[in-house]
Amino acid sequence: MTPAARLQTAIDLLTQIIEAKRPADAIASAYFRDRRYIGAKDRAAIAGQAYGVLRRWARLTWWIEKMGVTVTPRTLVVADLMLTQDKTPESIANNFAGGRFSPPPLSDEEWRLAKALETRTLDHPHQPDAVKGEVPDWAAGPLQVAFGDRFLVEMGAMLGEAPLDLRVNPVKGTREQAIAALKQAGISAEPTPLSPVGLRLPTRAPVMALAPYKEGLIEIQDEGSQLVAFLADARPGMQVVDFCAGAGGKTLAIAAMMDNKGRVVAADVLEGRLTRAKERFRRAGLHNIETRPLSSERDPWVKRHKLKFDRVVVDAPCSGTGTWRRNPDSRWRLLGPGLSELVPLQAGILASAARLVRPGGRLIYATCSLLPEENERQVEAFLEANPDFTLVPVPEAWPAGWGKAPTTEPMLRLTPARHNTDGFFGAVMQRKEDAAAAATEPDGQQA
Repeated sequence: MTPAARLQTAIDLLTQIIEAKRPADAIASAYFRDRRYIGAKDRAAIAGQAYGVLRRWARLTWWIEKMGVTVTPRTLVVADLMLTQDKTPESIANNFAGGRFSPPPLSDEEWRLAKALETRTLDHPHQPDAVKGEVPDWAAGPLQVAFGDRFLVEMGAMLGEAPLDLRVNPVKGTREQAIAALKQAGISAEPTPLSPVGLRLPTRAPVMALAPYKEGLIEIQDEGSQLVAFLADARPGMQVVDFCAGAGGKTLAIAAMMDNKGRVVAADVLEGRLTRAKERFRRAGLHNIETRPLSSERDPWVKRHKLKFDRVVVDAPCSGTGTWRRNPDSRWRLLGPGLSELVPLQAGILASAARLVRPGGRLIYATCSLLPEENERQVEAFLEANPDFTLVPVPEAWPAGWGKAPTTEPMLRLTPARHNTDGFFGAVMQRKEDAAAAATEPDGQQA
């Protein structure tokens, strides 16, 4: 493809991402699947341009509005070319020349924008901190409270791309064997610093096409997500529920920790995701997992199985603020419930799932959020309402033989700036051994 054709295709893709009510990665995947004639290098350049705009959205928009120009996919691309790729207005105009496969010529307004940005840089001292950090208004206040004077440092670490992390499946082999298998496929991998079964690739690679993946030796999973799963300290023979299992990433890690012995129930309200997860379970050679579709967090199955499980993991639906490196569009496009809806939903899920925990068993609450409202405040409110549970500090909860605990703090807080993982939160709570042999409904009535 010519540079002009790449630009027009990037504008088309960006337009679809902005207008459609689906995640950007799903839109991009479908877009390129429908256009298989676009080669790998062209796909990378087109996606890089579109995702680059999403990663720099607030600052690009700030400049466009400052120049009195309308924000459109085209003006966003023009601004991005000027501010991040050292283009000149004339070179941009040459590519916006019209004709087959090329963008239509620059309008007077677009030419004026290009000329106005000719001596500018993407960052400007007058930009508000939220703009500098690419933080939407709804999250700026809570994140500034959470990080204080580290706000810009933490948000700055969210602006780049996330590394590609893998988890080695100990049922299938060791980390050393996985490294050797990847090397044989022409891919180098290094052990992750915190997860004892994690690997990190220096560059992107077609992992799902490789034999080690197809044979179940490795799974794609951020190191932070691995650490959250390990908080369960799931052991062979235990009864475990992954209450919001989703696609099954943490379920796989938990079942592998148990060496295929015991029982893991992958539960979720989205039955389709559980169905797709079954293939992952089979590929990993894990036979101790069963799936359980739920009608809601209050499904009758929960009541029938109260006080039955050693471990209950609640990876609650959340704002996803910790995953902005991977999903830059989610900063600006809320495709699910907002924060005001999520907080009570999380509390309800946690209260209902807690009924499953046996005396002496543990409840693990986790999110991929950086917001205290979804994390520490939820745990504090739950413990206040449920005096038969106590907080287990992370170093105490960390499984023996799985390396050093990733924090000395009572709760797990992972951020890209501090740990080079996605942003994750985790807390472990234990039901007292002498707790009454009954569990209450979330509304306080006996189950």
